[in-house]
This record gives sequence, structure tokens and C-alpha cells, in this order.
Amino acid sequence: MRKLLLIGIGTGNPEHMTVQAINALNRADIVLIPRKGPAKDDLAQLRREICDRFLTNNATRMVEFDLPVRDAADPSYTHGVEDWHAAIAETYRGLLEAHTTDDASAALLVWGDPSLYDSTLRIVERLRDIAGFVIAHEVIPGITSIQALCASHRIALNTIGNAVEITTGRRLRDGFSAGVDTAIVLLDGNCAFRDLPGDFDIHWGAYLGTPDEIVIAGRLADVSDEIVRVRAEARAKHGWIMDTYLLRRW
Repeated sequence: MRKLLLIGIGTGNPEHMTVQAINALNRADIVLIPRKGPAKDDLAQLRREICDRFLTNNATRMVEFDLPVRDAADPSYTHGVEDWHAAIAETYRGLLEAHTTDDASAALLVWGDPSLYDSTLRIVERLRDIAGFVIAHEVIPGITSIQALCASHRIALNTIGNAVEITTGRRLRDGFSAGVDTAIVLLDGNCAFRDLPGDFDIHWGAYLGTPDEIVIAGRLADVSDEIVRVRAEARAKHGWIMDTYLLRRW
């Protein structure tokens, strides 16, 4: 039975690796390193640096591969993601078939934590359906962008006695749920906070945990334009951006 080790690696700082994650890394026969094109090579490079720093098992091999790209032109976001996940699952199947035996373990280094706004677990379920061989999997938790964001801004996630909502930019236009005064917003490529009615504070961060980290905080009406500008400049400079933010209702 082949085994997949889904290892959360935090938000970009190699020191986010837990002892559990390091031990799991060294149990793997292979470590799969996805490449996402030249513009995002630093994402692959971070995984290489983690292996260089923490991998002490000389028998463990790194296997690099090109990750399939989602068709952004597909008018149906859901359909496009489904097709993308199917292509990734097929890629994983081929890699495991080519580079592992029936009793081997393969590690996937997952940005942040595999359980929070990441599709690796769903893709693994697809993989198990199509593999043609038995696959088990283990999840090793990592530091999330939410934790890193709050730490960088030195704030608590919640206010006393109140709920917190985790949502996306696509859903933010629907507003906050009843009884919620704090929202964490992920996957917001269009800066949906610009159209949010009402008074809020925002704590925004990009490249959290890395030397390129950027954080901006203040009243939303005062810093909204600055965040949009800084975000665009950073994305143009690096070719990619990972950011998230916390909104707190007044």
C-alpha cells in the first residue's frame, strides 16, 4: 500500500516547519516538488530549501514535476476547478506509479495547512478513485495564513464572545453573517473589500512569513487604496502574490 504524507509547511518561512513535519519529511521515500512556471519558481525553491535544511534521510529522493494549470478562461469557475483537480490527480497517479513501489511513501509539501482552503485533500480523494492501486494518506498540520497574519499584526483573531467567519473574496459581497464582527478573507484576487458597505478596520498581509512580507492595517476607508496599489506593485514585481486579510466591523 502506497502512502501519501500531506505536510503543512506554513506560509513561507522554513522555521514554520514543526518537529512532526520534519519527522514526516524524513519518513518519505520521495518528496514531490511541483513547478508552476518560471514566474513562480520561488514557490518551488522554498520547498527545495526546506528539503535542503531539514531532510537528513539520504535515501529520500526529490521528484520535481510540472503542475497542471487551471483554465482561467473557463466561464464556469466550478467546472474549471473540477477539470484542474482531475488533471492534478492524474499527474499524481503517474508520478506514484513511476517513482514508488507498493510499500513506499511520498510527501507533498502543502502551503499553509492541508485542511484550510487548500484542495490537496480533495485531489487525493480523486486520486484514490482512479489510481488502480491502494493509497493511504496522513495529514501533518501546518501554520496557516490566518495564524501568520494575526501574529504579524500582533492581534487576536476574535473579539470577546463574538464569532469569526472565514470566507473568500467571491463571497464577501454577500456581507457578514448575523452575529459576526470579524471575517478572515482568503482568495481575493479582485480586492472585494473596496465595495464593502459600512465601517471596518482591516489588517492585510502578503507573503506572510517570508522576507518579502508586507502588512498594512487601519480603517478600511483610509487604507483601501493603498492596499490595492501596494498589492498590484508587489504582484508585478514577483509575478505572483499570496495575501489575506482580517476585517473587523466597528
